Amino acid sequence: MIHFPVRPEKQRELQEHMEKLGVREEDLVEGYVRASGRGGQKLHKTSSCVCLHHPPSGIRVRCEESRSQALNRFLARRRLVEILEAGAGAPSSRLLAERERARRQKERRRRRSRSGARAEPGPGPADST
Repeated sequence: MIHFPVRPEKQRELQEHMEKLGVREEDLVEGYVRASGRGGQKLHKTSSCVCLHHPPSGIRVRCEESRSQALNRFLARRRLVEILEAGAGAPSSRLLAERERARRQKERRRRRSRSGARAEPGPGPADST
């Protein structure tokens, strides 16, 4: 297995999941493109976004969560395994928890932006001249 910049336990867990699902490294087609979004000059000069294709299942995964290409390679593989597990009828509790957390965060941001937009400036200080 390839060395990723994560704890050995996480790497071992990913390898076990891949073996359980029958996903081999040789089956994966990996490509790198430039990521989008925040990150500054470093992001625009390096190809840190990982596109992973698993031809036997036809699943394509794109990961640009980190500015590190090596970490994105790990995260893309983990996401691929989660998708394959979900398709096999075993929903990933981590995936469900992550979606719920993102939904709550989005709702919280929506409420904050609404409260900030409604606050209208009141009359300024009284002119005493």
